Amino acid sequence: MDITELRDRILNQDRRALARAITLVESGRKDHREQAAALLDALRPAGRQAIRIGLSGTPGVGKSTFIESFGMFLTAQGMRVAVLAVDPSSARSGGSILGDKTRMERLSRDKNAFIRPSPSQTHLGGVARRTREAVALCEAADFDVILIETVGVGQSETVVAEMSDLFLLLLAPAGGDELQGVKRGIMEMADLILVNKADGDLKATATRTCADYSGALRLLRKRPQDPEGFPKAMTVSALEENGLEDAWAQMSELAAWRREQGQWDSRRAAQARHWFIEELRQTVLAQLETPQALQEINGLAGSVAENTLSPSAAAEQVLKALNIPRG
Repeated sequence: MDITELRDRILNQDRRALARAITLVESGRKDHREQAAALLDALRPAGRQAIRIGLSGTPGVGKSTFIESFGMFLTAQGMRVAVLAVDPSSARSGGSILGDKTRMERLSRDKNAFIRPSPSQTHLGGVARRTREAVALCEAADFDVILIETVGVGQSETVVAEMSDLFLLLLAPAGGDELQGVKRGIMEMADLILVNKADGDLKATATRTCADYSGALRLLRKRPQDPEGFPKAMTVSALEENGLEDAWAQMSELAAWRREQGQWDSRRAAQARHWFIEELRQTVLAQLETPQALQEINGLAGSVAENTLSPSAAAEQVLKALNIPRG
C-alpha cells in the first residue's frame, strides 16, 4: 500500500481512501499495524481538528434517530459530519450486524456525511479499540464534527469520554427507576444530558424527567472544565427534530468556553497520554496471545486445575517465560 498516496487522498477528502484507511487501522495484522502507524504519523502535521462528540444512551432511547436528525441539522448548516458507530459483537461468533447505515438512511445519502460502523469485538468501554485512530483519520479528512456512538450505557461507557471533546448522554422519558438505573460514573462524565422523545404523549413526561435530571446534576461536584450552568439537562425530539438547534447552541457555547480557558488543549493532551498508556498495556497483553505464550499458559492451566500449582505461581512462570518482570 502506498502510504503517501493514501495520505494525499485523505487530505483531499477522498471518502474511499478514508474508508480504506479505517479498515487498515482496524486490522490486527502486524504489517497493517506498521502501515497504520506510518499513515497516522504522515497525517499528523496537517494539524486539522474537529469537534469530537461522544454519545451514549440506554438501549431503545433513539440514539440512531437522534444522530441522523442531528447530523442532518449540521450538514444543513454547511458542516461535514462523520459518524463512527460501534456495534456490539457476539460473544459466541464474534460477528456484528453493523446496521447503522440502514438505520440512518437519510444521513447515509448526504454527500457531507460519512458513516462508519465498527464491531466492538472484545473491547470493553462501548467503543472499538481503534476508534480513536479512526477519529484522527476523520479529522485529517477535514470533517467539522465527529459523532462517536457507543454500544450502550453503563459504567464502562465512560471510556468514550477519553476520546471526545463533549460527551452527550441520551435518555428516554421515565420515572425514578430510570434515574436509579443510570450509573453515577457516566452521569459525572456527561456534559449534556438530552431527554429524547419529547413529543406527543411523552412530552410532559420528558419535561418532568428533564427536571429530575437537572436536580440530580446540581448534587454532583462542580468540575473545573465547566462554566456556570454546566453540565445541564435538556429535552429534544429526534423524531420531530425539535430542540436540536438549542442543543447545538449549548455544545458550541461549552466548546468555545473551554477553548478560551485553555481547557480544550489540556484535555486533548491528557487524552493523548491516556491512550499512549492504554496502547502500551494492550501491546503487552497481546504477548499473551502468541503461540509460545498460549502453549505455556495451557500447560500451566492444567496444573492449576489439578491443584498442583497455585494461580500466582503459575502466573509467575508465564511472566518469566516472556521475560516480563512481575510488579
